[in-house]
Amino acid sequence: MTDKDTSVFRQPGWVAVFALIAAVAWGWAYPLIKLGFAEFHIATHMTGSKMLFAGIRFFLSGLIILTISRCTHRSFAVTSPSGWAFVLAFALVNTTLHYAFFYFGLSHSEGARAAILNSLSVFSVVILACLFFKSDRLTLPKIVGCVTGFAGILALNLGGNVGGSFSWLGDGLIIANALCGASASLMTRRLSKIVDVTVGTGYSLAIGGLLLVLPGMAMGGSLPVVTAAGVTILLLLTAISTIGFALYNKLLSCNPIGRVAIYNSLIPVVGAVTSCLCLGEPFYWKYVLAGSLAATGIYIINRDKR
Repeated sequence: MTDKDTSVFRQPGWVAVFALIAAVAWGWAYPLIKLGFAEFHIATHMTGSKMLFAGIRFFLSGLIILTISRCTHRSFAVTSPSGWAFVLAFALVNTTLHYAFFYFGLSHSEGARAAILNSLSVFSVVILACLFFKSDRLTLPKIVGCVTGFAGILALNLGGNVGGSFSWLGDGLIIANALCGASASLMTRRLSKIVDVTVGTGYSLAIGGLLLVLPGMAMGGSLPVVTAAGVTILLLLTAISTIGFALYNKLLSCNPIGRVAIYNSLIPVVGAVTSCLCLGEPFYWKYVLAGSLAATGIYIINRDKR
């Protein structure tokens, strides 16, 4: 990491630009994953195939980041053998478990619903960062913002069968995915002290992706039908991971975690809108209510300058 890199990723204007790019990219993953499942003919019950599909995406993304890191002469050194243990743990939380929960949960939930529910990770990061890092203080605006945001999560389940009720295979796994994402955000600060954060991101995606591919294949997973459209979708998802994680993890290593995480408020908004437009999913009034409450909570947190 050069001084120039650090200064760019700490400037408020660039922090906003890079964080928004990452959030918008991740929002598009919701409909693209479902379109990918349909194009490759991966049915809901095909657990191994889902793991294989996800693993290929992240393994390729990790290789791309590592290749770029090598070409830009970044250091691949890890501080100690125990550092490798942390890199492996980060790969498991940030990639393997995180996206195993995400892919399985998304296949049992509407994309718009999952996108809003996943905003739980934003508020979890804000609260946990205040507990573990002195740079993130727990203030009244942050508490009010988190309560408002969680109200949005609860609003998602209003109305009985309108848009579906809570399910462990759908909503439960999306929540587990959100908590993994929040934990990984906190772990990124430690990762940056062990290895160059961009290289560490590449390691985590490549290793985590491989740990999805191998059990997926062992479970008989495959891509039943391979088409040009399916490959295109898979490459788009790979690009989303490459851009999103490279930018987001770099920002987390240079700034207070809460300051960066709040920009993920755009993920449920982009995910909900693109799922309804691309997948033809119905748009329920409670999505507007839940999204508005989540956005309001994040706005309150963002206004807190202490």
